[in-house]
Amino acid sequence: MNKEVAGGLDADELARLHREHLWLHLTNHRQFDHQEPPIMVEGNGFIIKDALGREYVDGLSGGVWAVNVGYGRETMVKAISEQLRRLPYYAGSLATPPYILLAQKLAALLPRLPKVYISNSGSEANEKAFKIARQYFREQYPRRDKYKIIYRNRDYHGTTLAALASSGQTERKLKFGPLPAGFVEIPHALCYRCEFGKRYPGCNIDCARALETVIQTEGEDSVAAVIVEPITAGGGIIPPVAEYYPLVQEICRRYEVLLIMDEVVTGFGRTGLMFGHQHYGVDPDIITMAKGLASGYMPISATVARKSIFDRFLAEPEDTSGYFRDISTFGGCTGCSAAALENIRIIEEERLAEQSAAMGTYLMASLQELAGLPVVGEVRGKGLLVGIELVADKKSQSPLPEKYLAQVVAAAKAEGVIIGRMVRSVPELNNVLYTAPPLIIDKAGIDKITAALRGALGKLRV
Repeated sequence: MNKEVAGGLDADELARLHREHLWLHLTNHRQFDHQEPPIMVEGNGFIIKDALGREYVDGLSGGVWAVNVGYGRETMVKAISEQLRRLPYYAGSLATPPYILLAQKLAALLPRLPKVYISNSGSEANEKAFKIARQYFREQYPRRDKYKIIYRNRDYHGTTLAALASSGQTERKLKFGPLPAGFVEIPHALCYRCEFGKRYPGCNIDCARALETVIQTEGEDSVAAVIVEPITAGGGIIPPVAEYYPLVQEICRRYEVLLIMDEVVTGFGRTGLMFGHQHYGVDPDIITMAKGLASGYMPISATVARKSIFDRFLAEPEDTSGYFRDISTFGGCTGCSAAALENIRIIEEERLAEQSAAMGTYLMASLQELAGLPVVGEVRGKGLLVGIELVADKKSQSPLPEKYLAQVVAAAKAEGVIIGRMVRSVPELNNVLYTAPPLIIDKAGIDKITAALRGALGKLRV
């Protein structure tokens, strides 16, 4: 007799219903014609369990790098349930205590950006940032049209159409066009595959200086903002060199362009500091955040901005269009705000950013031991956000075909470890393995990840 898994159903029945009804994110469902769909049913700490009872070290923090504080947090459940009993929801132009207190807390973490707009997802947070930037300059300069958004090749900013238009990943955009106008690309910041054919440090940081070239080409009176991930996540785990962001910021200031930092992945301890941009001493005008804001326990995001930006939207009562005429139905939902507050309390009280830094150093040192393997081109990252670029030939840096990365991921899973691979239509973006485990992971968990990678990579025959 099959064991009940959930709702009176066993694993076979859940799999049948999965095939019959689900339409998953980023999934070609043809694969389930010949393999069982994976169904996760339980989590504790950094371990997750599937419907068949198999346990795994979760090297992906919920699959999309969100569960920073780990699974099974009773205080998170309590904070959410108590708030839902008191008041589950009220939105629009009326506030609630957890909404106010979350805004206060985020302002305390980022005192130079004290104005907080709450919404539901990273995509939405970035959409808000674009709308704020465009309207800000239209209020500031009514006779100018300063609206263009510059983005970086290989960065990703979301799945809505404007967020896609600002993402430097071609495969994400395929067949969804035409996309909104007004988005312009600059080169990525990956030294290992420098778009200028140079080597750091004798490169003049041309990848950053390209921003000025694009602003001049497009016309400085037309450019409103530039958006970047502090560390490129889904585009290959790319931490820029130390000089990169100070130079980008200087260019933005010179041309009166707002600097938007997308901290959706890198925020809340993921990189070893509370926010990824803090590694670079840079001072953004707007920051967006999501994933680690509530560690996946509730859907929530935020767009935080300078007071000088907010003040531009303080319209006179008779002005029906001068304020920020935007709404998010579930933005500021009480349970989500309560979850975020408790999540931040856990991160601070348990010093999980410091834990991420320490375990990230240990993880990087362990993975650097793999650098001698013929298929390992580069290991890179910060904190618990680490990628391994695989190559068919180290000298030419030709990328390893995607099928081999799939083999490594499958072999690691067979050993009880879940890691990820970048799936891209552009060949040179197809060859990065990555791991981003919950910030609570310990050395034993890291050892399991690195042992699984070592075994899988060592068995590859290219």
